[in-house]
Amino acid sequence: MTKRVVSLAALGYFIDVLDLFLFSVLRVPSLSGLGVPASRHLSDGVLLLNSQMLGLLLGCFVWGILGDRYGRVRVLYGSLLLYSLATLGNGLVGSVGAYAACRLLAGFGLAGELGAAITLVSEVLPQKQRGLGTTLVATCGLCGGIAAAALAQLCDWRTCYFIGGTAGLVLLSLRIKLYEPKLFAEVRAQSCPRGSLKQLLGQGARRLLYLRLIVTGLPIWFVAGILMVFSPEFARSLHVIGPPVTAAQAVLASYIGAALGDLLCGLLSQHLRSRKRAMALCLVLLGVGIVLYLHAHGVRTQTYYALCFGVGLCTGYWAVLITAAAESFGTNLRATVATTVPNLVRAGVIPMTLLFEHLHHSLGPLHAALLLGVVCLGGALWSLYHLPETYARSLDFIESD
Repeated sequence: MTKRVVSLAALGYFIDVLDLFLFSVLRVPSLSGLGVPASRHLSDGVLLLNSQMLGLLLGCFVWGILGDRYGRVRVLYGSLLLYSLATLGNGLVGSVGAYAACRLLAGFGLAGELGAAITLVSEVLPQKQRGLGTTLVATCGLCGGIAAAALAQLCDWRTCYFIGGTAGLVLLSLRIKLYEPKLFAEVRAQSCPRGSLKQLLGQGARRLLYLRLIVTGLPIWFVAGILMVFSPEFARSLHVIGPPVTAAQAVLASYIGAALGDLLCGLLSQHLRSRKRAMALCLVLLGVGIVLYLHAHGVRTQTYYALCFGVGLCTGYWAVLITAAAESFGTNLRATVATTVPNLVRAGVIPMTLLFEHLHHSLGPLHAALLLGVVCLGGALWSLYHLPETYARSLDFIESD
């Protein structure tokens, strides 16, 4: 039963990452296919991306609360069904407005997937195996980025979305016989509040712990949303030699690194018996990687992609972070936390991008990114220092007022 839970959770996150990466590489060909002129590709692309991010933001709170009130498995059903139907709709759209609506709904659906999956796996596995289980989920999931890159090379944009939506429906059929974990069933039988944002944010120490978990994850999406998305601009400033650097190839290299990094960091946390020490090592190495990445003057294109891989490798504490988030809170708030933390970290890309664009004009891309990276890493290390160690913690507890 536990192996089946881990496998189905991993496949769900695979589809999550597949969709996010697929949109990034299909943005231009899909807009061209809709007859949008090249001059509007950037503005309409931002509209589509913001629609997806809005869906993720709204959905993470809805699915998280539902997961604590009605069950983790029900969220895995509902979120995947909504994503699948919206993604199939993406393959049928005939206008940018319809495209944005489908991205909004797909983002809303995907928002519930990772948090509910990590919560379910954490509550089903024995204490000392939780880290390994969630690591396998994240490692398999990040391979979705690799699959998306291959799919985009083989199929036109509408077919890619049809395949993504169909894959979601197939996975949904495989999840039919999943059952709620014993921990949730026991809490549901009690009269305590479940999935209460007032309970989560109303108490000072609990609110601070929640915010520290979010800040600890920001460097991951600084890399994904700034260093990789704007990699062509950085490469030009660094006078990289050879074929022009593309964001798609840079993101792919970093995703491959992140998939390996998640596996290694998860295994390291098991070996060290510490979530915090494994994440701290990743953050220190990431700091070194960012400095090397932003000072790679005159390197060849392939060397630059190797640096993208290396920086991505150092962001491989994603699964350990979400596992720590799930382990930090009681069963009556666990799904809410595990679902909202990763999506709020993702949403951090929005203010980071706005700040980067503002600093870019006065400092240039390299110094702007370096300053932003220092702030993100500094905040993450400070927050991590104050987080509790959660390795092998019993999850059989609830949050009380």
